[in-house]
Amino acid sequence: MEEKVVALLPMKANSERVRGKNFRLFNGKPLFKWVLDTLLSVEEIDQVIINTDARDILRENDLVESERLSIRDRKPEICGDLVSMNTILADDVDNVSADIYLMTHTTNPLLTAQTIRKALISFKEASVENKADSLFTVDKVQTRFYERDGTPINHNPIELLRTQDLEPWYEENSNLYIFTEESFKKTDSRIGIKPLLFQTPKFESIDIDTPEDWDLAIIAGQYLHNLKD
Repeated sequence: MEEKVVALLPMKANSERVRGKNFRLFNGKPLFKWVLDTLLSVEEIDQVIINTDARDILRENDLVESERLSIRDRKPEICGDLVSMNTILADDVDNVSADIYLMTHTTNPLLTAQTIRKALISFKEASVENKADSLFTVDKVQTRFYERDGTPINHNPIELLRTQDLEPWYEENSNLYIFTEESFKKTDSRIGIKPLLFQTPKFESIDIDTPEDWDLAIIAGQYLHNLKD
């Protein structure tokens, strides 16, 4: 029996660091539509849920609900910049049933359907083998880190190993999360007790939090578009 996969796409009207970014034009269409269109192109995803305080703005952008797309009005008590994303996801998990939840952000416009499918396959295989109860995406980092006072963290400056020979570290990139109701309930978090780390391509990993991120994503998006041409 096929497992029901639900994609959660939380979206708020206002953004603290990049004003109204979710609805700003990004390379020709509103930012939110990039990842939404990608999610809807993945046949393995049965339903996309948008938890939002911006239903009117979405309507102005001609977003129409369908059999595969539903809009949930965010409860007033979980609105605001200081509300944890896990609290918002908990509201969705409590109200929308699924075997597998997949969560991403509107601020990941370069995420591809191919990467989403690969992540789903990796999670399902690891889950069947009891090797993971959740998945989150990461960037592999091999560079020299220091404390604020100059103390080296992951290397010895005297040895000066090549960066490619340093032990890799993995940075959570907020690109994609996969979990189940069971794993979420154990930790009250999108990351479970036994998560699988899934490395995403560098350009796809760009997450727009700042004006500089926006500019970088615009350039990367244009470059990737030119590659296809």
